[in-house]
Amino acid sequence: MFRSHTCGELRLHHANTEVKLAGWVQTIRKFGSISFVDLRDRYGITQLLFGEALTTELDANPLGREFVLQVSGTVTERSNKNTNIPTGDIEINVQSFQVLNKSAVPPFTIQDDTDGGDDLRMKYRYLDLRRHAVKKNLELRYAVNRATRDYLHQQDFMDIETPFLIKSTPEGARDFVVPSRMNPGEFYALPQSPQTFKQLLMVSGYDRYYQIVKCFRDEDLRADRQPEFTQIDCEMAFVEQEDILNMFEGLVKYIFKEVKAIDYNAPVERMTWENAMWHFGNDKPDIRFDMKIANLKSAFMKAGAIVATGELINDAGFGIFEQAETVLAIAVPGAADYTRKQIDELTDWVRRPQIGMQGMVYIKVNQDGTYKSSVDKFYSEEKLKTIANAALAAKGDLVLILAGKEERTRKAISELRLELGQRLGLRNPQEFRLLWVVDFPLFEYDEDGNRWVARHHPFTSPKPDQIETMISNDPSIANASEYLKHPYSNIKANAYDMVLNGNEVGGGSIRIYQRALQEKMFAALGMSPEEARHKFGFLLGAFEYGAPPHGGIAFGLDRLCSILGGTESIRDFIAFPKNNSGRDVMLDAPSTIDEKQMEELHLVSKLK
Repeated sequence: MFRSHTCGELRLHHANTEVKLAGWVQTIRKFGSISFVDLRDRYGITQLLFGEALTTELDANPLGREFVLQVSGTVTERSNKNTNIPTGDIEINVQSFQVLNKSAVPPFTIQDDTDGGDDLRMKYRYLDLRRHAVKKNLELRYAVNRATRDYLHQQDFMDIETPFLIKSTPEGARDFVVPSRMNPGEFYALPQSPQTFKQLLMVSGYDRYYQIVKCFRDEDLRADRQPEFTQIDCEMAFVEQEDILNMFEGLVKYIFKEVKAIDYNAPVERMTWENAMWHFGNDKPDIRFDMKIANLKSAFMKAGAIVATGELINDAGFGIFEQAETVLAIAVPGAADYTRKQIDELTDWVRRPQIGMQGMVYIKVNQDGTYKSSVDKFYSEEKLKTIANAALAAKGDLVLILAGKEERTRKAISELRLELGQRLGLRNPQEFRLLWVVDFPLFEYDEDGNRWVARHHPFTSPKPDQIETMISNDPSIANASEYLKHPYSNIKANAYDMVLNGNEVGGGSIRIYQRALQEKMFAALGMSPEEARHKFGFLLGAFEYGAPPHGGIAFGLDRLCSILGGTESIRDFIAFPKNNSGRDVMLDAPSTIDEKQMEELHLVSKLK
């Protein structure tokens, strides 16, 4: 027996117990004729006391950090207790020890405040995983995984595996493809999600399915993306949208309770996509703080800068605002005392290439009721008051205004709102606010292709009262500038996203389950009947055999874990992640394969 207890298990009530421990050497400290060693395993750290005889032995054969060590000894009470660790009241008076394996000097210190950079730690990820901070992340992920399975089991869901080698049907992100040796010139694809399989399972009668499953997308990476990621994938038959929302509110609240000991009893707020875009500038608003976006275009007209004929009255007005496609603002609470240096720094921030604005205007709403602005030479104080009121500013607030093209400006003001929420401490990572965003557009217009594309995916159903609009109208657009007048631009999807602290953590929809409507959707997306049959004939065929109404949702497990863990990067919650170039620097993958493999896969001609 290598050990009788773990390094995180022993307490004062174990005093005088003979034990065996095994683990890794964390630190070694020598004090005269005795030595102390901290021994670490997955469960914690225990201090070892080596007496004079054993210290002499250690002097002859020194221990090093990360040596694998087994000790036998007696649990005793520590004279200098350590209140920072659960085992801090005791130590092991070592009677014998054995070095099970030596270690080279680690390339970085294996502790929470390590001196290793990201690249180095990813190269030696098997060492990085020994650190307590990383271990806590994986423990949280396991807890979320376990709570998910418990809840769904209680709700009669069935865990069913689906294939990883499937047919490529590129619609969204690029597929990862796998050449087939047995079928020369043909390829499998790795699934971006099990979407069509879970719909087929509904047709098969498995009315409550789930799977915690790997998905694959060949897209550019960032902190919250990986080429392979994990979904909590779920589907239900004989349901409407309300059934889905209630069921999976329950799942997330159960996870909060089991993993974070949080009783989330408040109703989950619901917001339409249009309101989210109008008030927050994006479809995943962070509602932990207010600071809603105001559209000021009409406010400038009310301020008297422009009259209906287009003639200017009183003063000249600020031409940038008058000529901009949109003018948007936020009122920053309590920030009227910002210095010029602070405001200039924010102006530089919105000018960064990733934000893309040319500048920013401010109005200070002072506590004494006066107004100070970067454009006060263009607008009287009364007009500045009208503008500030339109931005819902109170005394002591700072109004920040951006103007320009609609899409870019709305995205920029949304990012500015989040940045200020962060700076003002309004985005507390230990506060959790859930939100359902509903009533998304069913279609988006692709200007380059002059065609409709699916906002979610091509299996999403329209709202029931808008199915007839979709069926009875021709999807073609004669003039690209007229697409907003097309009936398809107003069709709402029977879709929903769950947002947590400004991050989309889950998304789903009620599905199309009738062949005629699914064929109409494919046609609207520019697929010919032949192409639709080639790509999705198996699904269209299944709909001929009594497909039930069904819908579902998929949660991003990695992202959910990162938010619950209080960080931005999903990489911290994956045991062996890829870097931002999609490489596994530990394995050095992807890598080349030898010519024989290339020949077997029919990727090169055989050598003559």
